[in-house]
Amino acid sequence: MIIIMKHGATREHVEELSRHIERWGVKANPIYGEGTTVIGLVGDTGAVDKDALMRDPQVENILKVQEPFKLANRKFHPDNTEVEIAPGVVVGGKKLVVMAGPCSVESEEQIIDVARHVQAEGATVLRGGAWKPRSSPYSFQGLKAEGLELLHKAHNETGLPVVTEITNPAHIDLFMDKCDCFQVGARNMQNFELLKELGATDKPILLKRGFANTMEEFLMSAEYIMAGGNENVILCERGIRTYETYTRNTLDISAVPVLKRMSHLPVVVDPSHAGGIYWMVEPLAKAAVAAGADGLMIEVHNDPAHALSDGAQSLTYDSFHETMTSLRAVALAVGREI
Repeated sequence: MIIIMKHGATREHVEELSRHIERWGVKANPIYGEGTTVIGLVGDTGAVDKDALMRDPQVENILKVQEPFKLANRKFHPDNTEVEIAPGVVVGGKKLVVMAGPCSVESEEQIIDVARHVQAEGATVLRGGAWKPRSSPYSFQGLKAEGLELLHKAHNETGLPVVTEITNPAHIDLFMDKCDCFQVGARNMQNFELLKELGATDKPILLKRGFANTMEEFLMSAEYIMAGGNENVILCERGIRTYETYTRNTLDISAVPVLKRMSHLPVVVDPSHAGGIYWMVEPLAKAAVAAGADGLMIEVHNDPAHALSDGAQSLTYDSFHETMTSLRAVALAVGREI
């Protein structure tokens, strides 16, 4: 349920009304937008007296939210949410955020070299895997804790904030001081115990869509995090599994406008995992920007031919330079910037 306040409703009145509403056993969340103030109700609203609330002189209207996701719902929060990963690095504003780096951290020399190159081209977040969930138990699984330390060293060398994947709730304390944004991968999108634990933190969460999950299922996973108190969620479309076998996945470009209509959360796109082929990254990234994405996650490697994971979809330094140049032109055409 959403209570829409009249224009000019005072903050004091909204807070007093929220306290009154909570006597009915629901959680009242006031949201102050640029032109509209709403109070979102979460919980069993069956006992809430709508007629009594409509008699309040500062209440404009009351709407019932039919979708099961409430906190992530655009109706609940009309204005776009901006998530700050680090000072000056905000996902959801006019400036697009590019997260770039290797699929896996392989050595100190490698990750620092990649970090310096992607930063020079305009990337503002360093991505890299320390723990790598793989389809085969025989594939490289990452350097784990050592990889996390190396990402932190790259951060110290360049100042770039770090986003890296977490797979185990028991590792949260280990990650807290070593990264700036947790990544929840496609395989863990419905790892609800992990989502609940991350919801108890205050660190931004990059949540990737699962291989075959609907928009509603995706947003319900975001809801798990937000229900725990952490509203700093970034949605990531990374391609879904279809009947097509030529590409690694099929980029669902329609997810960008659909998610932005359904939710207020920022949306980024991972063209590397979507296509799975290096030469597809640039056109898919341009399509994502044109569709309204708030950022991109791009794999870049110093030596893709010898990468320990995902070398086929990783860009070289030269191709990343070319991609960033073309993306700036597309961003400018749609009123954004990189």
